[in-house]
Amino acid sequence: MNKEIKKSIVLFEERHVRNVWDEEEEKYWLSIVDVVAILTDSDYQTARNYWKIIKKRLLDEGSESVTNCNQLKLPASDGKNYLTDVADTEQILRIIQSIPSKKAEPFKRWLAKLGRERIDEMIDPEQAIDRAVEHYRRLGYNDEWINERLKSKVVRKELTDEWNRSGIIDERDYGVLTNIITKEWSGKTVKEYKNFKNLKKENLRDNMTANEIALNSLAETATTSISKEKNPKGLQQSADVAKRGGNVARVAREQLEKELGKPVITSQNAKDLTYIDSLLSDNDDDE
Repeated sequence: MNKEIKKSIVLFEERHVRNVWDEEEEKYWLSIVDVVAILTDSDYQTARNYWKIIKKRLLDEGSESVTNCNQLKLPASDGKNYLTDVADTEQILRIIQSIPSKKAEPFKRWLAKLGRERIDEMIDPEQAIDRAVEHYRRLGYNDEWINERLKSKVVRKELTDEWNRSGIIDERDYGVLTNIITKEWSGKTVKEYKNFKNLKKENLRDNMTANEIALNSLAETATTSISKEKNPKGLQQSADVAKRGGNVARVAREQLEKELGKPVITSQNAKDLTYIDSLLSDNDDDE
């Protein structure tokens, strides 16, 4: 899965369910063993063994819910990350059906709550915006940064829609095209950019300054506009468009750097940005 993802720990009753929110596909991936442990009221090792039995049974039945399960590295009790079977909410519900448990019903309600929030946001996008604003404010970002970040999400969605129209459906191709755009405007590949900011699996855009986000959005907006005008077909033609779109933002970056007298691309990450913002807030309170 070549995409930026956010990890979090969700508390269900008195047990933790490790999960991943996939921004590209807009779905949760949940640790299957954690779910099994809750429903069977068992420890981790017992739940693993139970899952193996269920997994074999479902495979024998030809269940796609098991065939299409993914693995992601998730944190364990020892603090290390290990590959763990994960499933989306639809797959989890199918697995739950194979587990006789009194706890299944409240867990289904919990999953339904997650799904309802996403549906509510689809019906009323303003709810998604409000949740995102509150999320970023809790993390310590200022309103200027939040405004740029939210606009970048809309720009990205328009770009991926345009790529779909151009025949780009493989997730790996999304990564290829994103890399081309990023390299063209910033001079760095996504990996090089993340290394420069001392990031590992963190979301690059959540660790950009407002100027970096604005330039990245310009590159993606230009790519979308050029694509609509030139109507490329397939990866090769879309790659050429991506480079041209990124070049638009490169020119803007160089002009901005000339005006500022310093590089726009910075090693600052979210920790630096939110720390600086908190200092500014503290100073304001003292005045």
